[in-house]
Amino acid sequence: MSDSNGQSAQTERRLYELMTLMKAADDRLSKGISTGEFMCVYWPSRGQEAIAAAMGVSLRPDDQLVTTYRGLHDLIGKGVPLEEIYGEMMGRTVGAARGKGGTMHIAKPEVGVMLSTGIVGAGPPVAVGLAMAGQRKGLDRVTVVSFGDGATNTGSFHEAANMAALWDLPLVFVCQNNLYAEMTPTADTMKLEHVADRAAGYGMPGVRVDGNDPLAVKAALDEALDRARSGGGPTLLECVTFRFRGHYFGDRMPYIPKEQLAAAVSADPVPRFRAHLADAGICDDNELDRIEQQALDTVEAALKSVISADSPSSDELDHDVYATAIKFPV
Repeated sequence: MSDSNGQSAQTERRLYELMTLMKAADDRLSKGISTGEFMCVYWPSRGQEAIAAAMGVSLRPDDQLVTTYRGLHDLIGKGVPLEEIYGEMMGRTVGAARGKGGTMHIAKPEVGVMLSTGIVGAGPPVAVGLAMAGQRKGLDRVTVVSFGDGATNTGSFHEAANMAALWDLPLVFVCQNNLYAEMTPTADTMKLEHVADRAAGYGMPGVRVDGNDPLAVKAALDEALDRARSGGGPTLLECVTFRFRGHYFGDRMPYIPKEQLAAAVSADPVPRFRAHLADAGICDDNELDRIEQQALDTVEAALKSVISADSPSSDELDHDVYATAIKFPV
């Protein structure tokens, strides 16, 4: 095997490690809430693992990411420890913000996760600012902003896309098109068939890929990152996927036709990519089983740590509010 083939195999194995961890983390939340083992609020990303895994292997440590409240998989891909993600979701001191931010507001600048936003369409303008800062400082850094199809119908997305293109910012717009904006199908929110076609209106490339194929996403993302890093400006990347669970956990999804959901689940990207690795001779069944077991073990270890951790005390109320803590008189 040549070095390039060996590197490719290593990358594909890493993609699967990330995808299995993302799946295991989402599945465990679903199980724990359903059984009453613990309580938290979250917006599932199950089914969208291929996109976040591709970002996880393609982005450099110094590249920055802006994501959304449906960002469990994105956070894992960019390197936020699962203990810190779960800790934030469950309001424990081991969380990324010591349990004060909650599911919608997880960030860890040390690994490049600059923001998770709870407002649809709020991420792109912030990403524009981050990309502009990198450009003005002369940094060899790209900002990636991840959002759903519904965000492309907001004015904030339009303004951000227009500004990013006008100023040739080192920015990649990654639309995780799961075909539903909360409970509304894409066909009911836009007349264009493809989100990527919106890019033409801003004068930037628009690329549409199979969001359930991590290799296809990675190839398109690598090209967009290279373009951004070389001064070629932004790209709108539309990754077509599906959301296996509701808009929020507990959503019974009456708005999704059963046959559509069944077809999507039958094309689950995780077992699909496992089959690819086996067929290509990259991993045998024993190795694939070990990868999956390691993901389960990582999830259980993180959950055990979080459940045994304390909730933040009242002393935390004025921490992180001001650069220097101000003590007000009673």
